[in-house]
Amino acid sequence: MSIETSTVRKVTISLPADLVEFTDRQADRLAISRSRFITQALAQLRAKEEERLAAEGYRFYAQEASEFAVASAGAVAEAWNHAR
Repeated sequence: MSIETSTVRKVTISLPADLVEFTDRQADRLAISRSRFITQALAQLRAKEEERLAAEGYRFYAQEASEFAVASAGAVAEAWNHAR
């Protein structure tokens, strides 16, 4: 779900003053609101986490597929030999 189409909820959070100042400077530089800047930062963090999890899953299933290929290589070779 994109940032633009998601339901918005108002929340109250506490942040260190230096992070608020940093956020405000960056939001001003980008000509967006503080809320928009924080939303974009969190969306980027979520996207990176989803990419990390996807890569971890691909590595797991690649290893599993490799192990299956090694385990079934003899049966596949036998089937090919019988098919000829």
